[in-house]
Amino acid sequence: MQLPHEKVELLIPDLTKKLFFKIGEVSRIAQLEPYVLRYWEKEFQFLAPRKGASGQRVYQKKDIEIILEIRRLLYNERFTIEGVRKKLFRNYINFVDANTPNTAITSKAKDKSKTTLKTTSKQKKVLDKNIKEALITIKGALIDLRKSLTTSIAI
Repeated sequence: MQLPHEKVELLIPDLTKKLFFKIGEVSRIAQLEPYVLRYWEKEFQFLAPRKGASGQRVYQKKDIEIILEIRRLLYNERFTIEGVRKKLFRNYINFVDANTPNTAITSKAKDKSKTTLKTTSKQKKVLDKNIKEALITIKGALIDLRKSLTTSIAI
C-alpha cells in the first residue's frame, strides 16, 4: 500500500518545503544507513534516484515514499526482498511506470538556480530493463493463471 503524502508529511514536517533530498537526509528520514539505500537501488530497479550535476543522488518525495514502503514491508511485515519486489509490482505497476527515471538533473553553469532535464543512455537502459522485468513477471503470472485454470477445469 502506498504511503499517502499526508502521512509522510506528518513524519517529516519540512518535506513540503523541499523538492530534492540528498542521500544523508533520506537516510535520516527513513532511519536507514546510506549503504542500505544504495543496495536497495540495485535490488529494486524502479528505485533509481536522479543524479545531480555533481553526481550525487537526488531523491524526491515519491522516492522517499517508496523507500518507507520497502522498509515497512521488509522490517515490519517480514517480507523477503523478492516478496517486496512482487508485492510492489502487483500494487504499483502504474506507479512504477509513471515514476521510472527518464531524466537527469543538470545545473547550468551560469545560473545554479535553473535546472534542465536531459535523458541519459544509462537511464534508458534502466527503463528498458524495467520493462523487460515487468513483462517477464506478467508472463509468469499468466502461465500460473493458465495452469490453475486448466487444473480447475480438469477436476
